[in-house]
Amino acid sequence: MNKASQILYKISFIQNENIVEMYAKNVSESDMFGFIVVENLVFGETTHLVVDPSEERLKDQFKGVKRTYIPMHTVLRIDEVEKASTGKISPKATSTGNKISPLPSSLYIDPGKDIK
Repeated sequence: MNKASQILYKISFIQNENIVEMYAKNVSESDMFGFIVVENLVFGETTHLVVDPSEERLKDQFKGVKRTYIPMHTVLRIDEVEKASTGKISPKATSTGNKISPLPSSLYIDPGKDIK
């Protein structure tokens, strides 16, 4: 295998008040304005005796998905990693911990409006 085929990405983003961490082999800019494309999703081994319910929720949510489009303003970070860990869906931190907020949802500025 060449090095290019071994590249793996960890994508962290906010979805429905949860933080989702997932792994994929391909991440790129979308032709649709404001989205990234995530393809070839990677999930953990299914041969383990211990089942992580958070990863199972993630697997169920993306079952049969070949490609997903994630809004750029919900992405927290994208890391290139050497191997996949367990993907997960976890709730955002409470008011006692750190709060993570996405950028404002409006990336598009109407060129007809004056900016002051």
